[in-house]
Amino acid sequence: MKKIEAIIKPFKLDEVKDALNQIGLKGITVLEAKGFGRQKGHTELYRGAEYVVDFLPKVKLELVIEDEMVEKAVEAIRSSAHTGRIGDGKIFVSSIDDAIRIRTGERGDAAV
Repeated sequence: MKKIEAIIKPFKLDEVKDALNQIGLKGITVLEAKGFGRQKGHTELYRGAEYVVDFLPKVKLELVIEDEMVEKAVEAIRSSAHTGRIGDGKIFVSSIDDAIRIRTGERGDAAV
């Protein structure tokens, strides 16, 4: 099993969710996040004063899937979250040793 964590722009969430549904993904966790990468935030004007917004709004997706679904899921996220501009986000893939469904006690792939 693998865990995919993707940090994307908030307005791309619906497109990414639809793309993951199309490949048959069963579940996803979505978290609101703030952060910055190379873009280092940006400056805004508010009531005539300029200030720096260090942390930009992002959305973090987490999904645990079977190994054979990883490439399809990564490509679905990458292609649907892509705008071509700085700040599109990142995708991280890591290994999961075990998963347990609390309700039934199922383990491994059956719990996912």
